[in-house]
Amino acid sequence: MTACTDVPDSADHDRPPPVRLAFDSRTWKEIAHLLANLPMSILGFVYVAAMIYTGALLSVTVIGLPLLAAGLLGSRQLGKAERWRARRLLGLRIDEPSPIPARRQGDFFTWLWASLKDPVGWRTVLYDFIRLPWGVLTFTVALTGLFVAWPVLPYIARGMTNADRAMVRGLLSPSDELERRIAELESDRGVVVDTAAADLRRIERDLHDGAQARLVALAMGLGLAKEKLLEDPDAAAAMVDEAHGEVKLALQELRDLARGIHPAVLTDRGLDAALSSIAARCTVPVKVSVDLVARPAQAIEGIAYFTVSELLQNVSKHARATGASVDVWRADERLLIQVRDDGRGGARLDGGTGVAGLAERLGAVDGLFVLDSPAGGPTTVTAELPWRDR
Repeated sequence: MTACTDVPDSADHDRPPPVRLAFDSRTWKEIAHLLANLPMSILGFVYVAAMIYTGALLSVTVIGLPLLAAGLLGSRQLGKAERWRARRLLGLRIDEPSPIPARRQGDFFTWLWASLKDPVGWRTVLYDFIRLPWGVLTFTVALTGLFVAWPVLPYIARGMTNADRAMVRGLLSPSDELERRIAELESDRGVVVDTAAADLRRIERDLHDGAQARLVALAMGLGLAKEKLLEDPDAAAAMVDEAHGEVKLALQELRDLARGIHPAVLTDRGLDAALSSIAARCTVPVKVSVDLVARPAQAIEGIAYFTVSELLQNVSKHARATGASVDVWRADERLLIQVRDDGRGGARLDGGTGVAGLAERLGAVDGLFVLDSPAGGPTTVTAELPWRDR
């Protein structure tokens, strides 16, 4: 709709329509990042200047170093905010650096020293210290470009945000592969702790609901049999016979529980015999091939055993297979396991069959877990563990 009622002349009519702002979402995000550089750089510079001034002024006192350590922890939070901003507005894929170990009771000086020499905190201090002139420049150029030079602003914004990306990568990303590895190990340690706690709860539940309950019933039955021994020997004999059956069941449950913790056949004879024992209990025929001239560490053997056990249980319950195979061999300093079945396939890591838990357990000991299960089958699971000699 237009308010003009004059008929334009032919020259005006032939002129193309004026160029309008048509920036894509990525360009607008980059412009928003450049405009936000000024307030963020002012905040960072003021914080860093105050932290360094206060720390230097009070360094001769007992509170100087703890205040500086706390300031470095605060700078980490500024760095975290900048990484978040770079992810959201610049599309930058950047990992979080590993955290400083939490302070434990009576371990204040260890925490203080770790905080004072924290490379992540000091790199963030440097980042915030040098950013103020850059923040003023990018804010001015972006704001001016929106009103004066907007046809070329996308190119200017791309160039300036590329410089921002380089600064974030250079100063705010994890410093090296070792630091990233530390972060992974911190995460894996949590998985190990959670898994161990779950296993302990399972053992406690199995003992309480299984063998313990049977032993309590057995004690009560034997007590009643003792009371009837003189007055009704036949009834007492029947009670003793029933108690004998309860003892057998309790022993079997304890054996099953012990096998679930660490089977004796694995300890005594190794993976070949232990995996053959698992295969014999599977509901489909399983061919086992173990090509090992030595034995890995006991913990690695246990993980390998329970990995195969869980996978064969899934074959029995879910795969609808007619056959399966288990192959175990050593390649350099790695133990490799491959379990195949000719079932219906379609297994997924998020399928609720415990496969995701297996992947987490292997990852916690620097292992790998690869699932290949197309619809219609076959399903192949390859697991890799560190060897770690006994």
